[in-house]
Amino acid sequence: MKQGRLAACVASIAALAMLSACGGGGFSEGNAEVNDADDLTSDASKPMTVMIWSSSDAEDNAVKDAVAAWAKKSGHKTSVVVSSDIGQQLSQGFASGSPADVFYLSPELVAGYASNGSLLAYGDLLKDKDDYYSNILQSFTYNGKLYGAPKDVSTLQLVINTDMWQEAGLTDADYPTSWDDLERVAQKLTTSDHVGLTMSGEFARIGVFMEQAGGGLVSDDGTKAIANSEGSIAGLAEVKKMLNNGSAKFADDLNAGWGGEAFGLGKAAMSIEGNWLTGSMKKDYPNINYKFVPLPEGPSGKKTLLFTNAWGIAADSPNQKDSLNLVEYLTSKDTVMSFSEAFGVMPAKKSLTDEWKQRYPDLTPFADALDYAVGVPNNKDISTVISDFNSQVGSLKDGDVKAILDKTQKNLEAIVK
Repeated sequence: MKQGRLAACVASIAALAMLSACGGGGFSEGNAEVNDADDLTSDASKPMTVMIWSSSDAEDNAVKDAVAAWAKKSGHKTSVVVSSDIGQQLSQGFASGSPADVFYLSPELVAGYASNGSLLAYGDLLKDKDDYYSNILQSFTYNGKLYGAPKDVSTLQLVINTDMWQEAGLTDADYPTSWDDLERVAQKLTTSDHVGLTMSGEFARIGVFMEQAGGGLVSDDGTKAIANSEGSIAGLAEVKKMLNNGSAKFADDLNAGWGGEAFGLGKAAMSIEGNWLTGSMKKDYPNINYKFVPLPEGPSGKKTLLFTNAWGIAADSPNQKDSLNLVEYLTSKDTVMSFSEAFGVMPAKKSLTDEWKQRYPDLTPFADALDYAVGVPNNKDISTVISDFNSQVGSLKDGDVKAILDKTQKNLEAIVK
């Protein structure tokens, strides 16, 4: 997921969450699912709508071209709506019973929409369901039902300014493989002009440390809050340690909107970011020489976070059958690889990983991490808990790690069942 897309998604969550308290048009919980393709609605006389949020011209145009190609092939009139406020527009559509047929769906919205019947649980009808990485599918699964076909995925790795690296007297042999290594090189890279390491002060970045220490926000099965576990405390304490010794700073403290911007501006020698960074570097910071390497392991081994979005289908769509056909076209090999070329996303299918790595060898660490990456929790109302956590960690340098995580634990226990 690109940083701009992340921001658009976060901005939409509040509006979308309001809808999750309301029922979808004509459906009650548990009815918005199908077990056979013959049960899908079909009305070729009604045009279809695909709704995406605005992230970049490259992505918008690529999706429009793909949908147009499918429409020409199928004969079903279909249009793409690029929304600057997808939350409001989807909310209005669901509430009125006439939503977009197909739309971008983020993991944190699945539980709310699935529980009130707004989403079609079509996952078992996907012909290539088993080709997707299971940890990615988990992001769109609620009560054992799959509500979306993943459209792409990103993971977090370490990006290094190679000029600053060489100036500090570091070589390839110094790429960090442990927290101790990371501390050492971050301190060596820190000068009066730039800090060694930066990242955004949010769970979507520092959460990797919690996961690498055996913690996180919720258990793997999503049924238990673990925010104040020993591992979570150790992970957040590691971040605080680096903030306090001056070898790391949050992007906000560097007057940057996110870690990628701080890195691109030369305010940091390293950053923890996703493969979406390549687009920003090419467009905004073409003179920066950089390299991606795997994140160092923590006390519990290799772990990183993954970010993904899916294609959702509305339960109220009069064209569920063609919506499914369109989704399978949009997630087919040729379309997905064309999306990768157009705007840098990584395929969510195992069968496409090797080809993607061959095309983009410099980005191999991101794909390799799909074997051990963890998705951000998708429990109902999790976005409010994460937002509160993010507001607390902004002052982590002078804050109390256990107090922050105890509050987060309490908030989680209220929603995790």
